[in-house]
Amino acid sequence: MKIVALRETAAGERRVPLIPASAEKLVKLGAEVLVEHNIGQTIGLSDEHYTKVGAKIFDNRATTLSEADLVLRLRKPEVADIPHLKKGSIHVSYLDPFNEKEIVGKLADAGVNAVSLELIPRSTIAQKMDVLSSQANLAGYVAVVLAAQRLDKIFPMMSTPAGTIAPTRVFIIGAGVAGLQAIATAKRMGAIVEAFDTRPVVEEQVKSLGGKFVKVDLGETGQTKDGYAKALTDEQLAKQREVMARHCANADVVITTAQVFGRRAPVILTADMVKGMKPGSIIVDLAVETGGNVEGAVLDQEVDVNGVRILGLSNMPGRVPVHASQMFSSNLTNFIEHFWNKEQKAFELRLEDDIIKGSLVTREGKIVNETVLKVFQPKS
Repeated sequence: MKIVALRETAAGERRVPLIPASAEKLVKLGAEVLVEHNIGQTIGLSDEHYTKVGAKIFDNRATTLSEADLVLRLRKPEVADIPHLKKGSIHVSYLDPFNEKEIVGKLADAGVNAVSLELIPRSTIAQKMDVLSSQANLAGYVAVVLAAQRLDKIFPMMSTPAGTIAPTRVFIIGAGVAGLQAIATAKRMGAIVEAFDTRPVVEEQVKSLGGKFVKVDLGETGQTKDGYAKALTDEQLAKQREVMARHCANADVVITTAQVFGRRAPVILTADMVKGMKPGSIIVDLAVETGGNVEGAVLDQEVDVNGVRILGLSNMPGRVPVHASQMFSSNLTNFIEHFWNKEQKAFELRLEDDIIKGSLVTREGKIVNETVLKVFQPKS
């Protein structure tokens, strides 16, 4: 079986979908592994690192894609690549299927079995394949580090002959994977940390990391079967903002991480809430790529609002590409190993498996994922 890993071409993307250690595992499974020339250059890996573990290097993308049985990449495919994919081949990557109707349609038309990594169920057995969690974990860490760099204060309390320095106050909104890592990182750096989430079930996790959980009685909230927060009503959002405004006003750093799966991120910090914060404060909006939690946040820019700086930077995991690549590559390899047929030495697309059911978007010329179909079908 030919497994092909592609070099990422998106501007500013330094992450790598497959590192040599993972390529070696796939070779040992019996696969023929081909990686694109200079695939690992952005993280200091030469082609020789890959050939040493048994992988082959290719230059001609179009020809190689036409022969590939399984294609691995990090970002969604380029439209120009899709016609070159072999009919019946398997394509595994981020796909953003709810927003990329053209790409999904072309993958279906090409007869490709397209797996969307975002749709892998958040089940116990699939944890080792969960790229969203592994990358969000790094995003939470990077958000705190960036905030610390931009803040005009230090994080920890210090007692010095010149007096005592009060610790920085950090308020984190959303206690999912990114939020929990942000809590842990800020706490390790010596900050006083508060956190809010619409799901009361995460209070214990927040406290276990040393954070204080901010409670807001929103009535019925909860989470989806995959562990994502459910969308709030307008009334619930208004009540939430009222309480959070007070905590934002006291904070030196606010990090927002709230996203609703498959939908635009909710606006949590309004312009009035931002104006109520202290000059010199920092806001990091981790949801800026899906619309943003902060009113006034601009993708890939730092915006100053009356002395409050809003960081709307994209691709936070890509700012630590070495470890982001290690984690993503490991997730991919675990996914392949889970469905590998040792006798046939091939990836087996087990259609009855819950992981494949949840993540397979196109097959045999059709969109087969029920969740994606609901978004694609026009409302009557």
